[in-house]
Amino acid sequence: MAYNEQLAERIEQVLVEKKITYYAKKMFGGLCFMVDDKMCFGIVKDELMARIGPDGYDEALEKEYCKEMNFTGRGMKGYVYIEPDGLDMDEDLDYWVQRCLAFNPLAKAAKKKASKKK
Repeated sequence: MAYNEQLAERIEQVLVEKKITYYAKKMFGGLCFMVDDKMCFGIVKDELMARIGPDGYDEALEKEYCKEMNFTGRGMKGYVYIEPDGLDMDEDLDYWVQRCLAFNPLAKAAKKKASKKK
């Protein structure tokens, strides 16, 4: 199991309840949830990867079970990991999903790669 499938099901349930249009995409050895064609949050192993943006980033890191996302060897400001113990309660998961959804309209989409003409 490359990512926690039970957590993925819980996230999908939250998104359906909130009537959020999304799609899931396998990335980074895990699963990313795309909202408005932007990476909103994802699952890497058993942790939630949350794209919360730079505002409130330092405050988020003060929360229990929240840590810096250090995927490439250096921290990525605006992205955090939430450890499994910080997602036990549905209210906790909903909190992080809502933070990501609140930032999503401000997030920049990844640049689309130009297709090569033959």
